[in-house]
Amino acid sequence: MTAPVTTSWTTVTGSAGSFDAYLALPPAGRGPGLLLLQEIFGVNAHIRAVAAQYALDGFVVLAPDVFWQQEKRLDIGYTPQDIQRGRALAMAADKAALQRDLADSVKALRARPEVQGRGVGAFGYCMGGRLAYVAAATAGVDAAVAYYGGGIQDTLALAPQIRCPMQFHYGALDANIPLSAVDQVRAAMQGKPAEFFVYDAADHGFNCWARGSYHAPSAALAHGRTLQFFAERLF
Repeated sequence: MTAPVTTSWTTVTGSAGSFDAYLALPPAGRGPGLLLLQEIFGVNAHIRAVAAQYALDGFVVLAPDVFWQQEKRLDIGYTPQDIQRGRALAMAADKAALQRDLADSVKALRARPEVQGRGVGAFGYCMGGRLAYVAAATAGVDAAVAYYGGGIQDTLALAPQIRCPMQFHYGALDANIPLSAVDQVRAAMQGKPAEFFVYDAADHGFNCWARGSYHAPSAALAHGRTLQFFAERLF
């Protein structure tokens, strides 16, 4: 049997050079676009599987290689050494360049024949959650979802620029993002079309089945909420 989802690496022609992105096409071959933004571990096995998961749900998913100017196609796991390596890359990344690449990726996704005429959203995890928030403010997406977006509370100056609907997912046990930080983000998004969900039994990284912090009930509930959110706004 032929696999229902078609995946491949493709090239995004950006304003500062071309970079790779992982593409997953849905069984129908076309649909709304989703920009999938990686964690510090690169477009690794988990992110590629998430791309296929959302492609099965009917979306055209593009996961850009965020660290392309530092280390192309980074693909690492979750050991302490991997975490240290990923954090170093994230700390050294040029914020203006990341913002530019987000806009270039959204433009490329909108231009794909499989997407044309449909909405485009952005979603991501940890660092990618923060980048989804940045995309909502600067890249012209139609909707965005941030899973445990690390550092969003430190970039609240962008909040007034957000016009599209946003959804936020947090774990109540997440020591990296205390509930006080969640409250800061919630306050900054007051009056905007934003939804917040905090999962009482979830820790940081609860969506990733390859990590010890994976929490299936929270991940399943968040996935369902994300699907409904995007389905109502992008199809």
